[in-house]
Amino acid sequence: EAGGTVGGVCCAKASEAEVMVEGGITNILVTNQVVTRDKIARLCGLAKRADIKVAVDNPGNLQGLSEVADAHNATLGVVIEVDTSMSRGGIRSIAEGVQLAKQSVALPGLAFRGVMSHQTLGRKPSDRESRFLEGRRYIQMCLDVKDAIEAEGISVDIVSTGETWTYDVAPEIPGVDEVQGGTYALMATQADYMDAFQYAVKVLSTVISTPESNVAVGDVGYRAMTSPGGVLPRVDGIAGIEVESLGADVIVLRSDGEMPLDVGDQFLLLSAQQDIMVNRWDQFVAVRNGKVEAVWPILARGCHH
Repeated sequence: EAGGTVGGVCCAKASEAEVMVEGGITNILVTNQVVTRDKIARLCGLAKRADIKVAVDNPGNLQGLSEVADAHNATLGVVIEVDTSMSRGGIRSIAEGVQLAKQSVALPGLAFRGVMSHQTLGRKPSDRESRFLEGRRYIQMCLDVKDAIEAEGISVDIVSTGETWTYDVAPEIPGVDEVQGGTYALMATQADYMDAFQYAVKVLSTVISTPESNVAVGDVGYRAMTSPGGVLPRVDGIAGIEVESLGADVIVLRSDGEMPLDVGDQFLLLSAQQDIMVNRWDQFVAVRNGKVEAVWPILARGCHH
């Protein structure tokens, strides 16, 4: 409902999209591939109530989407994912993108809508200029696919790209229609070089043991926080304390000198990556100025954990 937005969201999977549609959000891009026929059928049900688009990078998947959509008398929007830096989903060549666009246009039950990409940096940028240079370089790879598809006479309605580290880069690039954003809404330590944003989500832990004078053990582990690529969370607001390790249900802290935390003390943790932290929780506790104002159910967590 915010002015200046596209009025929509990205989702990772069908179950998340279902919750969004139930909540009244009707412009949805599922940014991963949906390949099983039962989940495609669920997307088709949503497509009768909302503008549903799903990422594709494979001709067999396109055929499956078409067959299920046609059988359900539905129309699914498809957006070709372009791999630019992450080496996971997405086409690896411009020619692949052109071929998938042609196939999308020819198949029943599908509406070809455009292209998308999502980028990650291998390391933190040294300054704003290097961030802009890298962002433009990656996003141009997605735009090159768009240009090639349009050269074949196929209309491209959407170029969806960008993330937290290019939130201000992507809108300046001609041809980009959507900025996917991401971590900025809650923030994470991996994106702490983006000083335009503040932390909105923290995890509260309690010290349950102090086995050494400079060691404290808390009751939060990776089942609550995650540790992507081995990157550990960070203690918020207490100098001289580092996270030493993260177990399934506990976290071990080590201080430079005498541990300032004792058994029963509470401390806040900042997640290394919010994306995979959110879906570990059934609810968020909303706090303002030290007082609980609301408890929000996280219905779109995807039932993954």
